[in-house]
Amino acid sequence: MAYYFSEPSHTFGEYLLVPGYSSKECIPNNVSLKTPLVKFSKFEEPVITINIPLTSAIMQAVSDDKMAIALAKEGGISFIYGSQSIEDEAAMVARVKNYKSGFVGSDSNIKPTTTLAEILALKEKTGHSTMAVTDDGTPTGKLVGIVTSRDYRVSRMSKDTKAEEFMTPFSKLIYANADTTLRKANDLIWEHKLNMLPLIDKDQRLKYMVFRKDYADNKENKNELIDAKKRYMVGAGINTRDYAERVPALIEAGADLFCIDSSEGFSEWQKITLEYIHKNFGPQVKVGAGNVVDKEGFYFLAKAGADFIKVGIGGGSICITREQKGIGRGQATALIDVVAARDEYFKETGIYIPVCSDGGIVHDYHMTLALAMGADFLMLGRYFSRFDESPTDKVEINGNYLKEYWGEGSNRARNWQRYDMGGDKKLSFEEGVDSYVPYAGSLKDNLNLTLSKVRSTMCNCGSLNLKEFKEKAKLTLVSSTSIVEGGSHDVILKDKFSHE
Repeated sequence: MAYYFSEPSHTFGEYLLVPGYSSKECIPNNVSLKTPLVKFSKFEEPVITINIPLTSAIMQAVSDDKMAIALAKEGGISFIYGSQSIEDEAAMVARVKNYKSGFVGSDSNIKPTTTLAEILALKEKTGHSTMAVTDDGTPTGKLVGIVTSRDYRVSRMSKDTKAEEFMTPFSKLIYANADTTLRKANDLIWEHKLNMLPLIDKDQRLKYMVFRKDYADNKENKNELIDAKKRYMVGAGINTRDYAERVPALIEAGADLFCIDSSEGFSEWQKITLEYIHKNFGPQVKVGAGNVVDKEGFYFLAKAGADFIKVGIGGGSICITREQKGIGRGQATALIDVVAARDEYFKETGIYIPVCSDGGIVHDYHMTLALAMGADFLMLGRYFSRFDESPTDKVEINGNYLKEYWGEGSNRARNWQRYDMGGDKKLSFEEGVDSYVPYAGSLKDNLNLTLSKVRSTMCNCGSLNLKEFKEKAKLTLVSSTSIVEGGSHDVILKDKFSHE
């Protein structure tokens, strides 16, 4: 006879936190969001911690090197998507590890023959008005000039005008050698009243760009996540198919840890993968696994050697696993169950395995609920996909700016390694959709707002760190009527009229 769970599973939207006593010390500026990322024993400190409890999902539409750098600056970590060639993923990891804070690779590049119309289109796409003109139009080509919005007037120039006709040529540029320090670069910027200083090698090839506006940002990144060599930290997604070739390449590129990317983790394939990595590379190589939704799944991966365990099946905004296969569990209930298993395992073994909640986040306060329920950190896809730093295109539809967002289970992703169970190298059916999300702007601005809400709520519950929050939090289930009561109701919002 099939096993039936005694209670229905619940989502984050069905819970609220009940405030607790808060002392005068409970102010948001005093709250620490530092959390362990990999397992550790009760006699030691975790080898890897993150300064904010957020990671970006292992998705083509979310986590590339640009996202990884932006999130590491804020104290979190990205897992570069593995549904690409080994060489391409390793190159992304290497770019993060080789990134020098304050030294930006050019992502808006044009040729001397690029027309004004093409320049305007590129500016609309990237939002960047400063463009490097290289001989071949690549980010590291020979620098021949710079174009900024001050170099042209749309109303007075033909859209067919070529960049070489109005760019600031190399002969008039102030530049520096590629080995120039950030302090010296900033001194040159201020001395010559520049907005940007290009750094070139001995062959005049562009290596980096240093911007005046980044000076303040660099000083503000006090929470950045860096390794012992002061390089940004980055994770990498792997699968249960080509791990023997992929993992060594990613280790060589500098990946700090790995995560097996799978829709369902209670599988012998994950056990085999974990055992292979730990046997061949030792315990110093950290690997997360998942996803699971109950105690049995947690214990399986814990005994198989997972360094952290992801929770969640079917709760992602672009995931249709539940409607396609009837598999999954409400994210809140799944998390509560697995957290209880984690704590039980810790009492039995003295080994603490961090739990990552993956999916089910609709509103910012759901993040706080997930942390209160015991998650050590969260993995987010839709949340990060909305920002400038995600790798997808920004498009305008009916006057609204959107960003493309697709699931790893969609045909667009072609991620058969994640979902295939028979080795056919193709998806039998889709478990994800291709969609849009509202464009939200920069990661930094949005993340700061989100984390201010988390810290404020923790103070309402009398907690100054996440360990304390998990112990003190009081949660209550709410009725459907109570959910309606929680939002604005019985009023007419002014913005209903402001757009008419």
